[in-house]
Amino acid sequence: MTELEKLTAGEEYYFLDEEVAKRKARAAKLCQEFNEISATDPTAQTQKIKEIFGSTGERVSVQATFNCDYGKNIHVGEDFLSNYNLTILDIAPVNIGSHVMIGPNVDIYTVNHPMTAEGRRKYLAQASPVTIGNDVWIGGKVSIMPGVTIGNNVVIAAGAVVTKDVADNALVGGVPARKIKSL
Repeated sequence: MTELEKLTAGEEYYFLDEEVAKRKARAAKLCQEFNEISATDPTAQTQKIKEIFGSTGERVSVQATFNCDYGKNIHVGEDFLSNYNLTILDIAPVNIGSHVMIGPNVDIYTVNHPMTAEGRRKYLAQASPVTIGNDVWIGGKVSIMPGVTIGNNVVIAAGAVVTKDVADNALVGGVPARKIKSL
């Protein structure tokens, strides 16, 4: 198997592989272009973000700065809005529903590295998809870890670190995030 095939299959892969690096370099170039667009030109921002993402709804708004690892693995529904400084490490797919709002300084990760020093010295990584439902509000400075699924009608309080799945109709917060109450 190639390293890209391993990556896609959810197996450990060598993240310095030439083909993996090419995808990341392409994403870095497109993100740089997006981040250089004037905030007074939202039409150009929207056009560029639609070029970066794998798919979007009609209405999508992303504020600079934005960074990702691939871009084509990011799929967002209708009425997607993110504030400043969103990072999505989309080595694996990131599927985000409709009517989702993301606060500033949010990080969504699909990639992880081995717990062993030996594995890290071999530059290994493993990817797990992230899924976010409809009608979700993610507060500022939230981190969402690899493999997490967030249900519909969820609010994630600012500063939370989401390490486990979140059921529908919940307010979660804290480090690690836990359910605070039902919505």
